[in-house]
Amino acid sequence: MANQDSSDMVQPIPNQPQPIIIQNNHSGSILWRILAAIGWLGLFFCVPIILGMMISSASYYNTTEGVSEKYFAGSKTASDKIAVINVTGVIMEGQSYVRKQIDLVREDKDVKAVVVRVDSPGGTVTGSDYILHHLKKLKEERDIPLVVSMGAMATSGGYYVAMAVEDEEDSIYAEPTTTTGSIGVIIPHYNVSGLMEEYHIEDDSIMSHPRKQMLTMTREMPEEHREILQEYVNQAFTRFKDIVKEGRPAFEKDPEKLDVLATGEIFTANQALANGLVDKIGFIEEAIDRAAELADIDSKKTRVVTYEEPVALFDLGLAQNQALSFDKMLEMSAPKAYYMSSYLPPLVSSFPFGSR
Repeated sequence: MANQDSSDMVQPIPNQPQPIIIQNNHSGSILWRILAAIGWLGLFFCVPIILGMMISSASYYNTTEGVSEKYFAGSKTASDKIAVINVTGVIMEGQSYVRKQIDLVREDKDVKAVVVRVDSPGGTVTGSDYILHHLKKLKEERDIPLVVSMGAMATSGGYYVAMAVEDEEDSIYAEPTTTTGSIGVIIPHYNVSGLMEEYHIEDDSIMSHPRKQMLTMTREMPEEHREILQEYVNQAFTRFKDIVKEGRPAFEKDPEKLDVLATGEIFTANQALANGLVDKIGFIEEAIDRAAELADIDSKKTRVVTYEEPVALFDLGLAQNQALSFDKMLEMSAPKAYYMSSYLPPLVSSFPFGSR
C-alpha cells in the first residue's frame, strides 16, 4: 500500500463540471474609464458653451430687450388688450424705445387696438418720419385701429407722428391743456463772425468747395447758400403738409386753410379743435374708449397695457458724463432740419433727459 501510485489514490468524480476561470482584463477596463471621463468632461464644458451661444443668439435677435409690459387700466384678467405706445421727449434718430414698443405690439396677437400717447415738442425730420412710418406699418400689418392721445405737448414732429391715424374719424384727442401745432421746419444757424472779428479770430478751414461750409457760424452766410438751404427746407415743409393732409383729410380739400395754420404757430387745445387739427378734447381714458369702440370690444372687459424701459442709476450717471462729450458736440454742430418747437434744437439732443 505504501508503494501505491498517488494517482491511484485520487480519482476524478465523473460528470463533474469543470470550474470556469474568469480573467480580468485590467488594461481594457482602464481604457473605458478614461474614455468615459473624457466624455463627461466634454459634456461639462460643452453644455455651458451651447447655453451661452443660445442666450447670445436670443439676445442678438431680441428687438424688445429691456422693455416690459405693465398693466395700465381696465380688466386685469382679460385676454384682449389695448396697448398704449409712448412717444415722449425730444425725437432724435434711432428711436429704439418707441420701436421696441411697436415690435412688442406687433408680436402680441392679443392686442386689438393701439393708443399712441404723444408728449413731445418734436425733433429731427428723420426721427419723426421714422416713428410715423413704423406706426403706420403696424396699423396696416395688424389691421387694428390706432388713436392718438396728446399730453402736455404734441408740437411739430410730435404732431407729425400723430398723423399715423390717417383718415380715421374722431381719432386725435388733446387734453384741455395740450399745446399743439407748430407745423414747420427749421435749420438752426448762428452767426458769431462779428464776435470773432472783435477778438481777432479767423476761420482758416480748408474745404473742397465753399458750399461745404454753408452752415458755418464763423462767416456771414452768402445769399447763394441761403437760397440752397431755403429750397431744402421748402421740400421738407411740403412733405410735412402732405403728411398732415393724410391725417386731416379736410385739409386735402382746403389746402389754403392748412397754409394759414402751418406757420410754426402753436395752438391751445381749443384753438386746435376749432381749426380741425384735433378731433376731441379729452384725456387718455377717452382715447382708450374710442380705440375700444373702433375695435368693437368692451373697454371695461379689456386689459390696457403700456410699456416701460427701466433706467438704472448707472445709466443716468453715464448719460450725464456724456452730455458734453466731443462726439455730442460734433453731433450738435452737424446741419440738420428739425420738425421742432424750440429755438435751440441742436442743443437739446445733448441733454441726458431727452427722448429715449
